[in-house]
Amino acid sequence: MNFIISSSKQLIKNIEAKQLKLNLPIIDIGDTIKMGLLIQEGNKERIQYAEGVIIAKHNAGINTTVTVRKVMQGIGVERVYLIHSPRIKTISIMRKSKVRRAKLYYLRQRSGKATRLKQRFN
Repeated sequence: MNFIISSSKQLIKNIEAKQLKLNLPIIDIGDTIKMGLLIQEGNKERIQYAEGVIIAKHNAGINTTVTVRKVMQGIGVERVYLIHSPRIKTISIMRKSKVRRAKLYYLRQRSGKATRLKQRFN
């Protein structure tokens, strides 16, 4: 019985390894990123860019997600993106920030200049 379970887990790992993106930049919490998302409108496809600050990251192999926050028209918008999704075409880091937390949920209660993060130069 254990052999069947272990072989099926290995099979799943092999399939997931083929789907992983290998050319991703190193993304950290607090980075401002710009992602090119493939949007389908009718029978046409185009790339729409979304920009924001990464406030959370969940590392889980192929299921790695990042939560990106941006303020649009005075309202904070958060969205969770699956990093290895085929719908995400490009990821570029616009700015790196120095943070001391693993999750930046405290930015939800702040507005205006209070949401600024110190820039990190590498």
